[in-house]
Amino acid sequence: MQYDTLRVSDAAIYYELRGHGPLLVLVGAPMGTRFFAPVADLLAADHTVLTTDPRGIGASVLDIPESDSTAAARAGDLARLIAHVDAGPAAVFGSSGGAVTALALAQHHPGVAHTVIAHEPPVNAVLPDRAERDAAIEDIIATYEAGDPAGAWKKFMINANIHEGPPPGPEPDAQQLADEAFWFRHEMRGTTYFEPDIPVLRDGPTKVRVALGTDSAGQLLDRTSHALAERLGQAVLPFPGGHIAFVMDPPGFAQRLREVLAAA
Repeated sequence: MQYDTLRVSDAAIYYELRGHGPLLVLVGAPMGTRFFAPVADLLAADHTVLTTDPRGIGASVLDIPESDSTAAARAGDLARLIAHVDAGPAAVFGSSGGAVTALALAQHHPGVAHTVIAHEPPVNAVLPDRAERDAAIEDIIATYEAGDPAGAWKKFMINANIHEGPPPGPEPDAQQLADEAFWFRHEMRGTTYFEPDIPVLRDGPTKVRVALGTDSAGQLLDRTSHALAERLGQAVLPFPGGHIAFVMDPPGFAQRLREVLAAA
């Protein structure tokens, strides 16, 4: 594995590169390289796999730490990384906020990726109750800013219609707490308020597909995924597991992603 940082106009973007073969980019937000490492190692058997920490998260440091992270800004970083490694055009798999980054890449940098797979994108704009969902985001952020992270997480899970929280883990370290703060304060709005340009995403040079975990039925991202896919005139691509299945079952997820890329 190679790792380095790429200097962009307002940040240093950390990335990792492994394997050989066609370029495949795995991107999250706020999830960074460490979440994708197990599945990236598997996919590196037949792909050149690029992963990155999104701006303001992990080892990707902003010149002005309080800057907001928008999907368009993250897509610009991704376009520069793909050009920098000089192995494109790429297939891009984005999950959660990374799915929104991938959609913004297809929208604002057409042709940089030949294929984008947007896995469970949290895009409020495609929902009929968008105003209510936007208000919920503002309430979550306000709760965090009032000094109640646990309350903010509880409201986040209710809004996402996820009734089971993650299993107890070790106490978060300083970097994890910093990433959490950045996500609530500077990334959540810039992700969930993204405005998809449906004609560009549907008819542009990048093939865009929407994916959904089979265990995510009934959750908010089930609704956003189906709504976006319907607007694009397609059915959702089923993937195994739930929202972070690439963390929970890297072999099964890698197998499914290979199948989807082969069909694309």
